[in-house]
Amino acid sequence: MTDKTTTTTASLNKFEKFKAEKDGLAIKAEIENFANLGWENMDEIDRDHRLKWMGVFFRPVTPGKFMMRMRIPNGILTSNQMRVLAEVLERYGDDSNADITTRQNLQLRGIRIEDLPDIFNRFHAVGLTTVQSGMDNVRNITGDPLAGLDADELFDTTQLVQQVQDMVTNQGEGNCEFSNLPRKFNIAITGGRDNSVHAEINDLAFVPAFREQGEKRSEENHGEQQTLQRNFGFNVLVGGFFSAKRCEAAIPLNAWVPPEDVVALCRAILEVYRDHGLRANRQKARLMWLIDEWGLEKFRQEVEKQLGKSLMSAAAHDEINWDKRDCIGVHKQKQPGLNYVGLHVPVGRLYAEDMFEIARLAEVYGSGEIRLTLEQNVIIPHIPNSRLAIFLTEPLLNRLTINPEPLTRSLVSCTGAQFCNFALIETKNRALAMIKVLEAELKLTRPVRIHWTGCPNSCGQPQVADIGLMGTKVRKNGKAVDGVDIYMGGKVGKDAQLGTCVIKSVPCEDLLPVLRSLLIEHFGAQVEEPAMV
Repeated sequence: MTDKTTTTTASLNKFEKFKAEKDGLAIKAEIENFANLGWENMDEIDRDHRLKWMGVFFRPVTPGKFMMRMRIPNGILTSNQMRVLAEVLERYGDDSNADITTRQNLQLRGIRIEDLPDIFNRFHAVGLTTVQSGMDNVRNITGDPLAGLDADELFDTTQLVQQVQDMVTNQGEGNCEFSNLPRKFNIAITGGRDNSVHAEINDLAFVPAFREQGEKRSEENHGEQQTLQRNFGFNVLVGGFFSAKRCEAAIPLNAWVPPEDVVALCRAILEVYRDHGLRANRQKARLMWLIDEWGLEKFRQEVEKQLGKSLMSAAAHDEINWDKRDCIGVHKQKQPGLNYVGLHVPVGRLYAEDMFEIARLAEVYGSGEIRLTLEQNVIIPHIPNSRLAIFLTEPLLNRLTINPEPLTRSLVSCTGAQFCNFALIETKNRALAMIKVLEAELKLTRPVRIHWTGCPNSCGQPQVADIGLMGTKVRKNGKAVDGVDIYMGGKVGKDAQLGTCVIKSVPCEDLLPVLRSLLIEHFGAQVEEPAMV
């Protein structure tokens, strides 16, 4: 590492200071001791910060009940893993639940520090890990939710995503090489045509692209001829991120790599970011700020130096040429006679009983595989034609439906103030209540993507939505009340772009008529005529 990661502690901000004092992964060996001490007697830095290196988050809004963030690369779980997660939640009572995140991941709520050793043992037994899922680490690596299922995909990302996770986390055991980044880092790899991973909002993203390569050969009686061969690989995007200070879409690195070079390039870029990323001001510590300081060409040169070879220039265009799919409903797989079924999970919130049922359905009707999507939904694949009709009669599908109403279908929400101390407003419950009213009043012919996020950290990604709602506090009648800033213009899939703030400081109690007007004016919603009696 360079001097930027070994500077004297006197010049470091408080986060860099405690990271320099003890690596976050060091607390892995202290879990038993923490369980015996109890959360109230722990060192505050260990409790509030270093535990995040093991995926355990102290939440002041639920003292004594921690959040636990998993690592689920490409959003793929086995039924046995899902059942273990449900068993962990089951013991914590009615207020425990799991949220599917916008990175194909799960966050468990209601966890007690006393139970961490047992929980980690259960996870280890079924191949689950939480390591390096918080703070200044590479977050859950996203891939196509239909990887290996989609007949039109160009590349199955499943193994690549797992290989990158294994490199970053040392096969889930923890990797000190990448446990002290300047800030968090997001990676996405897509081999499909619809940009299912939202490549543009990641620090590093790989999107499918064919690169033409000329090949000269001599043929008898015809002299020398040149043929073109199309090679599959990925164009590389860098620097996308959301933060309270700044939001930027990723930009092309002007690089193309074949699949076999993806892991090595991830490593090289992470090493450059780790060793040279800005650390003095945490608001300027994401990768894009380093690219701004150096310029893209110098950044690319440093990456090549770390990689040990030159990068090929990007393919002329990528293969993202479809609109985004949400995967809900019944769909044919590339494997003859098999189907995947996408279940809609209202705002991504699951309870233990849901998770047990999902695990059972995956075993009884499919292969035991379960997938999570970036839209906070669940896919059960590998259901034979002969079993599909009876699958669709299962009671769980009354709650996790395959044909939700248009507004409900595309509703996304962060955790909100109910469980997150960063959130300025409650999101999930409010979002569901408002959508229910709007769907009773309006008729829509297509889904409209409405995203809620409780604060400027943008976990709910309002900038990629048709209508994005970012929580804030506003003044009304001389009092501070819950409110939102409204974003519009976000686009996903082909020609993806970030939306912008169009209306500021709308009190939540006044939001319903504003949303109604936006849906009518911009998305063709029509007012439902009252039923005749």
